[in-house]
Amino acid sequence: MKLDILAFGAHPDDTELGCSGTLIKHINSGYQVGVVDLTEGQLGSRGSVAQRYKESAKAAEIQGLSIRDNLKLEDGWFEHNRESLNLVIQKIRQYKPDIVLANAINDRHPDHGRAAKLVAEACFYSGLIKVETSFEGQKQIEWRPKAVYHYIQDFHIVPDFVIDVSEEWETKMTSILAFSSQFYNPSSKEKETPISSKLFLDFLAGKAHEFGRQIGAKYAEGFTSNRYIGINDLFDLK
Repeated sequence: MKLDILAFGAHPDDTELGCSGTLIKHINSGYQVGVVDLTEGQLGSRGSVAQRYKESAKAAEIQGLSIRDNLKLEDGWFEHNRESLNLVIQKIRQYKPDIVLANAINDRHPDHGRAAKLVAEACFYSGLIKVETSFEGQKQIEWRPKAVYHYIQDFHIVPDFVIDVSEEWETKMTSILAFSSQFYNPSSKEKETPISSKLFLDFLAGKAHEFGRQIGAKYAEGFTSNRYIGINDLFDLK
């Protein structure tokens, strides 16, 4: 299956938090969209790996994703090396996305910045004919996405552009709360973490309000780019 957009997350729920509104918006416009989680969230303070898979599947269904894969790298300890690069390149070549979304370039969780660099470099090497990979025993053809954008997560980063997700906000929040072992759940008996309280949900809404206010929208998601962003004319800008 060829995808229009492929979003990578270091952990299950990264894309829900950072860019699911944007993914839902494009899915509703008819684009084919998928997510690849790099790890299984093995180090998560609450819940289990088995729960993460169930929650990820539920969130994917809510958003309408075409695919959701997991590379099963080691949470907290995956390395930016040839083996990891090849795994990401295989997925890029398998799904041939035009646009790739990746973790924030710098963030509270060390995995996020490392994943950002890993995915961005994989997108480049994926376009080199002499980098050989295979899928289901068959040689893969080189493929380089047209653009790589990084969604903004915990740290305050000034975005290069924002996307209005006001209409998609409710569905975004529903997909986040599909990770019931992770986020605000009044009936949970597990230890509270920095992301399990209602205050964290308020923080997400506050950041989205801040991004949206600049373009006259109620909610928006922010992204950074490692290259210039071209437009056809000034009226494309909001």
